[in-house]
Amino acid sequence: MVERQVVRRGSTFNTRSNKRKKVRTPGNRLVFQDVKKKGKGPKCGQCGIKLAGVKEARPAAFSRMRKSCRKVNRILGGVQCAKCVQEKVLDAFLNAEEKRMKELEV
Repeated sequence: MVERQVVRRGSTFNTRSNKRKKVRTPGNRLVFQDVKKKGKGPKCGQCGIKLAGVKEARPAAFSRMRKSCRKVNRILGGVQCAKCVQEKVLDAFLNAEEKRMKELEV
């Protein structure tokens, strides 16, 4: 006969935030284990692609992570991807050069 399962937590409804999986314990009992929601990783603020080198987690767990897990050691690391930062730096440099050339002409 199949062993009956009892939900140990308050709500028994099968919702997105109340997922469970069956796990066999060392005492050979089959119990429900609560499954947390999967987190999404941060995306680039400019182009929207997933940021490399940054861990995926739910917001509360993400805030408790070490700083090295939350960002990359670069300007705008953990906010924008390397390609967008590179374009931004190059654009700023070219604008500064253009300004300097205008000053030399005057």
